[in-house]
Order: sequence, then structure tokens, then C-alpha cells
Amino acid sequence: MAEYFKNVPKIKYEGKDSDNPLAFKYYNPDEVIGGKTMKEHLRFAVAYWHTYQGTGSDPFGPGTAVRPWDNISDPMELAKAKVAANFELCEKLGVPFFCFHDRDIAPEASTLRETNKRLDEIVALIKDYMKTSSVKLLWGTTNAFSNPRFVHGASTSPNADVFAYAAAQVKKAMEITLELGGQNYVFWGGREGYETLLNTDMELELDNMGRFLGMAVSYAKEIGFEGQLLIEPKPKEPTKHQYDFDTATVIGFLRTYGLENYFKMNIEANHATLAAHTFQHELRVSRINGMLGSIDANQGDLLLGWDTDQFPTNIYDTTLAMYEVLKAGGFTTGGLNFDSKVRRGSFEPVDLFYAHIAGMDAFAKGLKIAYKMVSDGKFDKFINERYESYKSGIGRDIVNGEVGFRELEKYALELNEIKNVSGRQEVLEAMLNKYILED
Repeated sequence: MAEYFKNVPKIKYEGKDSDNPLAFKYYNPDEVIGGKTMKEHLRFAVAYWHTYQGTGSDPFGPGTAVRPWDNISDPMELAKAKVAANFELCEKLGVPFFCFHDRDIAPEASTLRETNKRLDEIVALIKDYMKTSSVKLLWGTTNAFSNPRFVHGASTSPNADVFAYAAAQVKKAMEITLELGGQNYVFWGGREGYETLLNTDMELELDNMGRFLGMAVSYAKEIGFEGQLLIEPKPKEPTKHQYDFDTATVIGFLRTYGLENYFKMNIEANHATLAAHTFQHELRVSRINGMLGSIDANQGDLLLGWDTDQFPTNIYDTTLAMYEVLKAGGFTTGGLNFDSKVRRGSFEPVDLFYAHIAGMDAFAKGLKIAYKMVSDGKFDKFINERYESYKSGIGRDIVNGEVGFRELEKYALELNEIKNVSGRQEVLEAMLNKYILED
């Protein structure tokens, strides 16, 4: 069996004092926090598309990545090599999951029938590897955006033939996700949006997107897929405006079409940035609506206006992300998949390990800080006290729906003074710093 990362050993936890770049400083998979191991809390996954398909290309130049499988010219042999590389990388990192788009694992052929045959061949190979490996599939999804047929969208295309093709592609992808024991299935509308309203029937496109997702729910039930269906919000890029703009928009969409009980969110940090939100905001909106499902773990560059998909190393972001996850009760079927790509200048194979180690350590540290924040309850106490006026008197009547404008006017006319209390933002930010900076 080929070994593609020959000079990389199995990555071990050596602690914060280690200078070994091929060792974990904070991620100790067996360390127990709140009754669960770090491995159980974080549920890391390798993203197939960036890790094995990414070349480092950008709009100004071709790819720079040097990979051990670069000398393989036959597309199916190349696909098989990447399966082997995936299990090797996951096992050496100790990552329990991976995830993929259908077109990541098998090359597209000239017909859908032939493409599906290729998928079946690679899926059979993945199943063989799974027999002797502990690595599992976190989720599968469909690439219904790269091929030119999707130039105007997939389920929102003005061409009904494209809608039908996308449905057939999702059907197959759901089947192989089930076959491989995938715990979730993700929908990301890469081109489900518009460039100009001058040529767009928005009402029909939204209705068709609702119909498409409804069909997916029905088919999941038909084949016995019991995993979680997830939607990944993104505001723009490649389209000017995408219909899954942000979490609040998606939730409103799902409720409009009666689908809110079937889907949860797969939140990506960099997509939150593009929507002019913080990562924590998107996670909070998902959490309070009972729709926090899984996370695409990455970060963007605030100085750049596009989806840079960098590996997450910002401890503030990872801490506040894990704070929301813990407040939601932790992951069930979801996890932290590294929808992240090494930088164009980090082109050597070993950089794939350095990058994943950095991201895993950042979330491990964030988990430990967030757990202490939740356990101490200081932020909860402050918020509870800030809103205590709604626990008695007129505030309680408002919350209980026992008053209307007439009663509130009568109450307000008797008010001699309204006294507010400081929000103490700087105090709370300093408190957060203290949690993060404490060893």
C-alpha cells in the first residue's frame, strides 16, 4: 500500500512547551472536559476538496502545490490515490472524520450514467478502507456549481433540464453518503442566487429552491437516511446575491416553505465575515433557534473581500465559537470540518499537517477557555441581571403577553424617571481577555 506522507509520523500531543511543529500543543484527544474527551467535543474532519483537490491556484496564476500524487495522469487512478492519501492523513492526524463533495472523490465523465459508475467504484474503495480504519464520514454534499451547466444556478436555474440534472446528482450523492455511513448531508447553493434582477424571476426561483429541498427531504425518508440535513449559508461569491445569505435568511426561507423541522445550519466562519457578521453571531442565531448543526472551521482575512478559507488560528474566534457550541449542548451529528486551504506559498505536502495541527490546537484551546466561561457563569449572570426588569412588574406582564399599548401608555404616563444601567462592554471584553490569557 502506498504511503504518501512518508516523512510524517503519527502526530502526538506533547503539550504547550513543545517546539515540535509536528506535535499538538493543546489538542489532547483523550483529555476529559466536562465528561467528554476533546476528541468527542470537537469531532474534527478533513475537507476533501481543499486538502486533496486544492492546487494553490488563484486568479493571477496557476497552482503551486506539490503533491505526492502529481505524477498520476489517469483520472481514476488519481482518485484512488487520493482515497489512500485521505485515510493516511486522517489517521496520522488522529482526525476521526472526513467530508466531501461528490465531484471531489471521483472525476466527472461525459455522461451522468458513467459519472455514477465512477462514483460507485470509488465508494467501494472507500468502504474497503473503512473496514480497517476508524475514520468515518461526517458528511457528503453535491458540487452543483462548478460545471458550466450550472452557470445560472442548479435548483434556481431558469432551465428545467438543469433542475432535473441537479436533482439526479443530489439523489446519487445522498445515496453514497448513506452507503458510507455519513452522519449529515449538506446543501450549499453555490450559484443559487442572481447577478441582476433585470433577468430574474425571484419568486419562481425561491419557490423552486423550496420544492427542491422538499424533494430532498422526501427522498431522505424514502432511502432511510436518518442523518441530519444541513444548509450552509453564504451571502455572495460567486453570485452577487445568494438566496442562503445568512442564518436568519435561511431560517426565514425554511419557515416559509414548511421545512424548518428538517434542516439545521452548517456555519462557516468566513461566510459570516462575507455577510458582515461575526462568526459568533451566526452561531448564536443558529443556537437560539435550535438549528446549530455543524461548523466549517476556517477564518477569513478582514482586509480582503473574498472567501480566503484560511486555517483557523484566532483564539478569540475559536473560544467564542466553542462557547456557542457548549451552550447549545455540544455537537450531536455535526463537528468541526476544516473547510480551509493552506496558503499559496505553503506548497509542500508537510504544510497540510502543519496547518491542520494549528487549527486543531486553536480549537482545543478555545474549547478549554469556553468550558471555563460556561462553568463559571459570569457572563450569564451579567446578562440575567441586565434584563431583570422583565422578571417582575410591567416587564413580566410584557413577556407574558398580559398588556397592550393602552396598558403600557397608562403605565408610562405615571413614570417620573427612566433609569438605565451601563452595559459595561469594556469590562466584559476585559473579562474575556482574562479567560483567554490565563494559563
